[in-house]
Amino acid sequence: MASAPPPLADLRVIDISTVLAGPGCARQLADFGADVIKVERPGSGDTARSMGWRDPSDDVSLFWKLAGRGKRSIALDLKTESGLETLRRLIDTADVLVENFRPGKLEALGLDPDELIASNPKLVITRVTGFGQTGPYAARPGFATLAEAMSGFANVNGEPDGAPLLPPIALTDEVTAIVAAFATMVAVHSGVGQVVDVNLLESMLHLMGPLVSAFALTGYEQPRLGSGIPYSVPRNTYRCSDGKWVAISTTAESVAQRLMALVGHPDDPRFAGFDARVANRELIDVLVGEWVARRTIEQVLAEAEQAEVAVAAVYSMADVVSDPHLAERSAIVDVDGVAMQNVVARLSQTPGGVRFAARPLGADTEEILDELENLEHQARDPR
Repeated sequence: MASAPPPLADLRVIDISTVLAGPGCARQLADFGADVIKVERPGSGDTARSMGWRDPSDDVSLFWKLAGRGKRSIALDLKTESGLETLRRLIDTADVLVENFRPGKLEALGLDPDELIASNPKLVITRVTGFGQTGPYAARPGFATLAEAMSGFANVNGEPDGAPLLPPIALTDEVTAIVAAFATMVAVHSGVGQVVDVNLLESMLHLMGPLVSAFALTGYEQPRLGSGIPYSVPRNTYRCSDGKWVAISTTAESVAQRLMALVGHPDDPRFAGFDARVANRELIDVLVGEWVARRTIEQVLAEAEQAEVAVAAVYSMADVVSDPHLAERSAIVDVDGVAMQNVVARLSQTPGGVRFAARPLGADTEEILDELENLEHQARDPR
């Protein structure tokens, strides 16, 4: 029996965005079968092709192999009328256009969204920017670091007496990519051609949970607590006797009570309930830290599992790639000789899949142009 086609096999996406957030949106769609055509400038292509770590086998950036996976590549010079005209023709055949120019740049290229949708009424135009298409900051350069700072995220990260900390990964770009992919599919499902306005700042703002509400209602500002959180204690990382680290969480009362019993303090009224434990944060961290420090990581994990306490090893990337659970679920797959994350979600009947790593610059130009002529011919003469 033939397998079902991927769920987005009938979706055609033109990706003219660069680096990570916009391309990440298109990559999520490609993972579930969308035909994504990546448009790049001739010569150097997307900036991500030369950013960060490189594959020793071909000197191509690993950022690019991930962000560009599942996409066909066409090289077009959008500084020329012929390149723009080819792009317009491609957009007329598409369901989705993904771009991340500064607001106004798409229009300056002669690609006004209203005109594009008038020509292709089903078209969804997903616009990914730093601050959105409107507002006093709209014209500012948009970078993830700025969103991490301005969302309040950096301010709550770090040690109590230390500086605000930025995440050491492309957190905002990856989060915004998922937000943009979700919003794009909502728009596609609507059946109405429209513009999707997604930005880095508001995507990060949503990660802040009820902190916005807490300040608005009570004036509360969350302090920096290292690995701690203000409403659940203990929640921290602790060093074992062999130098390895574990992370512990107690966001359920039953788990917290089992942990305190495990470390030798059952039924202690000082640790009964969230408020009491928060009031005794420093003492609890000392007690748990001392208990962990007397044991190897294997002992900590074994005793915690037996006691049904939420404890996990703090993994290095070497631990991640060798973890048996992740291996059993194929969370990391080999794509053209490169290990990378599998699709982000599992669908039981119409699963996605990673078809190929990112293609060389312009590798599919001829094929795409031939295909475009055939599509236009069929539109003119559908017989």
